[in-house]
Amino acid sequence: MKPILIHEVGPRDGLQAESSVVPTELKLDWIRRVAASGVDIVQVGSFVRGDKMPQMADTDDLFRILAKESHRAILSGLVLNEKGLERALEVGVQLICMGVSASDTHSRKNTGMSTEDATRRIIAIALEGKNAGRKVQVSVQSAFGCGFEGAIDEARVLAIVTAYLEAGLTSISLADTAGHAHPAQVRRYVQKVLELDPAAEVTAHIHDTYGLGMASVYAAMEAGAKAIETSFGGLGGCPFTKVAAGNVATEDLVHGLQRTGQRLDIDLAALVGVTKDVARHFGRELPGCVYKTGPIQTKAMA
Repeated sequence: MKPILIHEVGPRDGLQAESSVVPTELKLDWIRRVAASGVDIVQVGSFVRGDKMPQMADTDDLFRILAKESHRAILSGLVLNEKGLERALEVGVQLICMGVSASDTHSRKNTGMSTEDATRRIIAIALEGKNAGRKVQVSVQSAFGCGFEGAIDEARVLAIVTAYLEAGLTSISLADTAGHAHPAQVRRYVQKVLELDPAAEVTAHIHDTYGLGMASVYAAMEAGAKAIETSFGGLGGCPFTKVAAGNVATEDLVHGLQRTGQRLDIDLAALVGVTKDVARHFGRELPGCVYKTGPIQTKAMA
């Protein structure tokens, strides 16, 4: 496997499912520490309406503050529509993420649009972002199944991927929104995307709803995925799916990689420290393992 990139989505996907709003200064502390740990990308927030999702109401402010600082990691943000892109461009987001759900039911609940309409709209928005000189990642949400519809036809997923590739959008995330993915399916889908375009940069966003999260992550990496999206402590879950559950924990994945000599450049202790603070803030145990058990010591890179 090539060295895998880690995209930390805790500040967005992790916090959006929480009922309480985390103070901006505390978010900044978590983001800065995760960005300094050596992970490659940190998703700061999503550009949505603050009255609809108050947990993300300070996204613009976070980017304005962070843009004045130097960070080891790329800072990404999620947009849902044209207004979101306008805001992302205004505050200087480095990597703009957006997506379409392969589930028509999930798409309508999440965006108010059918999958077909959302695909056309997101491609247009993505191309606008790309033409503005920004890095763009597009995703297929509910790629491995839907809490409302159940199994999603593989051809439906690949049709969205094909539309992306034909538009020149080659950074593609396969998102397990409902947590239905299993390793064999993830391996097959990543391989099929790379068969369509060997130069595509595939990211896997896996949820651990039914306990197969880490196994599916490793299947994605073995199949040629370039990046994995994870969340500190395994926090998170899409609030618009039927059974929301957390992501694969960032520190758990990094720990596993480091045990085989990979990504020794990432400060695992720093990630564990952030997760412990997140758990302390919310006053409950998070799904992740390593922050509770402590890591098996691995020789650090010189």
